[in-house]
Amino acid sequence: MNKTFATEIFINGEIHTLDRENPLAQAIAVYQGKFLFIGSNDEAMQFQNAETKIIDLKNHVIIPGLNDSHLHLIRGGLNYNLELRWEGVPSLSIALDMLKAQAQVTPSPQWVRVVGGWSEFQFAERRMPTLDEINAVSPDTPVFVLHLYDSALLNKAALRAIGYTKETPNPPGGEIQRDEHGNPTGLLIAKPNAMLLYSALAKGPKLPLEYQVNSTRQFMRELNRLGVTSAIDAGGGFQNYPEDYQVVDELAKNNQLTIRIAYNLFTQRPKQEFEDFQQWTSMVSPGDGSDFYRHNGAGEMLVFSAADFEDFLQPRPDLPENMEAELEKVIRHLVEHRWPFRLHATYNESISRMLDVFEKVNKDIPFDGLHWFFDHAETISEKNIERVKALGGGLAIQHRMAFQGEYFAQRYGTKALKQTPPVAKMLNAQVPVGLGTDATRVASYNPWTALYWLVSGRTVGGMQMYDGDNRLDRDTALMLWTMGSSWFSNEQGKKGQIKAGQLADFIALSADYFRVPENEIKAIESLLTVVDGKIVYANGDFSALTPPSIPVLPDWSPVIKVPGHYSYLQQETKTAVLNQLHQCCGACHVHGHQHDIARQSSIPISDDNAFWGALGCSCFAF
Repeated sequence: MNKTFATEIFINGEIHTLDRENPLAQAIAVYQGKFLFIGSNDEAMQFQNAETKIIDLKNHVIIPGLNDSHLHLIRGGLNYNLELRWEGVPSLSIALDMLKAQAQVTPSPQWVRVVGGWSEFQFAERRMPTLDEINAVSPDTPVFVLHLYDSALLNKAALRAIGYTKETPNPPGGEIQRDEHGNPTGLLIAKPNAMLLYSALAKGPKLPLEYQVNSTRQFMRELNRLGVTSAIDAGGGFQNYPEDYQVVDELAKNNQLTIRIAYNLFTQRPKQEFEDFQQWTSMVSPGDGSDFYRHNGAGEMLVFSAADFEDFLQPRPDLPENMEAELEKVIRHLVEHRWPFRLHATYNESISRMLDVFEKVNKDIPFDGLHWFFDHAETISEKNIERVKALGGGLAIQHRMAFQGEYFAQRYGTKALKQTPPVAKMLNAQVPVGLGTDATRVASYNPWTALYWLVSGRTVGGMQMYDGDNRLDRDTALMLWTMGSSWFSNEQGKKGQIKAGQLADFIALSADYFRVPENEIKAIESLLTVVDGKIVYANGDFSALTPPSIPVLPDWSPVIKVPGHYSYLQQETKTAVLNQLHQCCGACHVHGHQHDIARQSSIPISDDNAFWGALGCSCFAF
């Protein structure tokens, strides 16, 4: 029998395989995009021949590639080059400076858009920007700033561009805030439906097709930088099939995807949801495609009457009485056609009613192993977790609470917050659980922010939410971001571990996830990202292996200056800030209190929340 030789061998790593039978290794041998062998350096080198490429991992910690079980990658990619990201920005003053700088280079009729991934609690100032501040930094260029699911801030130029006037009526489920004369102020409020926010955003100019292709590639590169190698795309509002899948289809055909994508189809037409799924089940079948791009089923929106947006600034919405009848019709159709499905559900009260429908359908048409799951499930009860388990379902969880925990605590109390969502109880019930982000319009797409949230139990603003009984150890949290998420695309055993026969996706970390202080988890990046055995991203010690760069289009894109998640400031930058304070004020009364310079100087530079929280002032500039 002829021996199989490796196409690539990676040596000298601290490899955490997530394979219980072989948990740690030094080397990886790859053949045609799959793991061939995992073991010691000497053992792996036995698979070398003249054509084998050898890559030194330089003693970095290696883990399987991260798999986001709920990411709006396709929609996010189309718009990535248009958006200024505030993820991780430590100060509102810095955020406003970024907004001003981008407005100055954005040509008419384009907008500056800040769309999700941030919370005011991350800022040293601990507050939202005001409309006056946004109008001051951009008087002429339209600006749209989305805040979670609850509101959006539009400057005067954006109001003019959209055409909102005194005569514009409030849409159902939303409010256009007005001044004493009835004119729109620029604040849009979800009450409680976010459709007003998203419909306003959709009025902005789009990128031409060529730029959308570039934008999607830039977004995938940014995800690769953070160690993401797979994602399950949850569809999205204003993301029509097949029209809005043209870009990702093209990239798949040209072998230019650097993220494996399993996509779900999200209904777009209220009261015509059944017709959408009737059409789609005749066009495509679950599993159609390749290991890089494949159809995954229906959702996360199945019927509009079942949507319960998590806006914790508003009371919990009651779903309409017709929800059950509309949902049942769609679920029967999906189960009959053996289509896996996912359903957005925030509140336990909604989940109870949805499960009534599922159990009714199951009696007539058994689910019988069909993969289905709830997304989010922040307040699901133990009883309903057991009902999900009995129907063979799963729960896809995201770190939305890391951005909204403060609001939840204000409305429902800290006791309820401690089990929102009850991830540990889900695991104890042995229900399939996968982790993700729900990026890009609410939470950040950064998986390390999500891992930090689960391990520390804290919000991005530093508030402690969970006790030890609802926090996960690092190994378990990582397992849910890899092996756990694979269940949600019916790829369990195919990805998620560094194990012979599985897809060769793995990453080399910038820091040791298993040992660094909790607060430093959120600053981790990938220095080497390998997908299908091929290097798709490299930096630091591996810079020589970097694939050819792709210029950002258009040339005014925010991505050129702010290529993604804001980098945590290094020591020399913080030192410069302190030096500015010494020079300019010593004791500053901008916000009615003094700076204690010695106190700032003594704070560990690794603790960003403590540093910027102690600073608490906008008298410095970058």
